[in-house]
Amino acid sequence: MAKKKKLKLPLFYKPIGFALGWSSGALAGLAFQKTWKAIRHEDDAPDALDRDRGWGEILLAAAVQGAIFAVVRSAVDRGGAKAIERSTGVWPTDDKGGRD
Repeated sequence: MAKKKKLKLPLFYKPIGFALGWSSGALAGLAFQKTWKAIRHEDDAPDALDRDRGWGEILLAAAVQGAIFAVVRSAVDRGGAKAIERSTGVWPTDDKGGRD
């Protein structure tokens, strides 16, 4: 069985991964703003240090934001890895995977 060649991650995939991470953060931020507006009909989500908001509302906002960021980041990371694999024939990370 032929062994697949590995890409030089620092030279090839790291800049792509950085760009994908930045864009996924921006996309997740927009998705969270729209989701919060749909849930609470407010333009601004509560901040943890907002004195006028209760614990439940702050924790709900944090949970929704965290879930959206995780889903968007995973979808963008996976889509980027699949695109690299389709274009080069090589998966862009080592066998064990992981971000860091």
